[in-house]
Amino acid sequence: MSAMPTRICGIFAAVTLAILSLPIQAGVTDEDILKDQSTVDDILSYGMGLRGQRYSPLDKINRNTVSDIRPVWGFSLGGEKQRGQESQPMIKDGVMYFTGSYSRVYAVDARTGDELWQYNARLPDGIMPCCDVINRGVALYDDLVIFGTLDAKLVALDSKTGKVRWKKKVEDYQAGYSITAAPIVVKGKVITGVSGGEFGIVGKVRAYDAKTGKLVWERPTVEGHMGYIWKNGKKTEAGISGGKPGKTWPADLWKSGGAAPWLGGTYDPDMDLLFFGTGNPAPWNSHMRPGDNLFSSSRLAIDPDDGKIVWHFQTTPNDGWDFDGVNELIAFDYKNSGKTVKAAATADRNGFFYVLNRENGAFIRGFPFVNKITWASGLDSKGRPIYVPENRPGNPTASTDGKKGKTVLSAPSFLGGKNWMPMAYSKKSGLFYVPSNEWQMDIWNEPVAYKRGAAYLGAGFTIKALNDDYIGALRAYDPTTGKKIWEYRNYTPLWGGVMTTAGGLVFTGNPEGYLLALDDMTGEVLYKFNTGSGIVGTPVTWEMDGEQYISVLSGWGGAVPLWGGEVAKRVKSFNQGGMVWTFKLPKS
Repeated sequence: MSAMPTRICGIFAAVTLAILSLPIQAGVTDEDILKDQSTVDDILSYGMGLRGQRYSPLDKINRNTVSDIRPVWGFSLGGEKQRGQESQPMIKDGVMYFTGSYSRVYAVDARTGDELWQYNARLPDGIMPCCDVINRGVALYDDLVIFGTLDAKLVALDSKTGKVRWKKKVEDYQAGYSITAAPIVVKGKVITGVSGGEFGIVGKVRAYDAKTGKLVWERPTVEGHMGYIWKNGKKTEAGISGGKPGKTWPADLWKSGGAAPWLGGTYDPDMDLLFFGTGNPAPWNSHMRPGDNLFSSSRLAIDPDDGKIVWHFQTTPNDGWDFDGVNELIAFDYKNSGKTVKAAATADRNGFFYVLNRENGAFIRGFPFVNKITWASGLDSKGRPIYVPENRPGNPTASTDGKKGKTVLSAPSFLGGKNWMPMAYSKKSGLFYVPSNEWQMDIWNEPVAYKRGAAYLGAGFTIKALNDDYIGALRAYDPTTGKKIWEYRNYTPLWGGVMTTAGGLVFTGNPEGYLLALDDMTGEVLYKFNTGSGIVGTPVTWEMDGEQYISVLSGWGGAVPLWGGEVAKRVKSFNQGGMVWTFKLPKS
């Protein structure tokens, strides 16, 4: 047998070396995902654990060492699509996965930042995202990377190549549907909500077989719509949400009721329940839809096996301010008189922080986490708001010309005491760290009629800052007492997520572009680094090769510059961007 030519031998050796140098990847299992919060060498779920606490037990980077961290690599998302980078990275076997604006997905070597592959969803003309072209991240399962697109599809990619393995149309983007949230994987099912409440869509949560993309169940989040289960390819009815149509809606408005679960969900293995929040009822003009308008502006506990709504808690019945109820519901335990309380907490856009019994949804306590609330004077013993009637936007049909109702000054603004940006809970300190904003709005109602695929608001507004020196405030709260422990004020609105660690640190970013590390007990800023563009993503931390790493996406955008009115003037000079920054301590 003749010898192989030298040139071919060299090519063969180079290819072999390249293959051997790639990270060794193993499939993500259900058990891996359940253990995500306690396993420090990977990040396999949105929220750094299915409960969404965003707490890491890592402590090599701590109060004493954080000032020494350095950026070790940066990765540009490239192209002209440099806006609104709200993604949370995932890490598995030395590979980082994250999304970019305009429904893009990237895989990079977590040690070097070198790109392994990139996927672009190639969106059609006519997409209708409410609040910028953002995407918040992927889900990992088996050897798949799964994400939602702005044209309301779920796409599963091969984790090694980025090639499409399956793709499913969730809803019709031409009717106003889209997907911006990271999906959640529970018991082999990838579960997603939808966006589009401003277009009069019908909110729903859907579960698909994560490996095949086959539909498993569908649960509408507007009272009166039928749920379904698919088994062995057969579709069967699974009961009407709320029992029957129109119990808390007038006429046929439930047919275009909004209540979009647009932020994604969390999961509590103790109760075996999914927790999804729902958005505003449609239209914003609440005089058109007297009643509680279930299940809008609510938190829902959903059975992950069949989509049944087990319990619900509504934060803003008959919402007239676009306060939504989508903000993450985070499971946690605390002691009361020696007994463990199975609790869950959420900081609502309406300005109130709620602690619920996650076994049954019962209200435990609630308290304001912003300084000014005008629409309600407080919460009653069951957690229902005590409305201030004169501070609800006026009915346009009662006006002289029937075109514009009475304008009222409302705080918080519709962008919320806290919007989408996730808070964090520390198992070590027992505190929640809440990214909040102090602003108000002039708001009024107008007549409106539903038209498929058209904006369905029936309201106008102008947002204003409450203070000259700050809008954003990162605040630490004791959920067992409602006591505020500390706050850090920021001149512009906070729009990025929060992470906390056993090292006594809280990490977040601001629109000015700084990654910030604060003392978890005092709020003192211990480290800051300017990433070059506003941070609206969520930091993560993991361990690799015995070292602790921290990563965050940088790239200004999101709802504030689009909807912010007078507030948007504070950020008008901020540059857009698209970078992933990764940090660690220098080797001793």
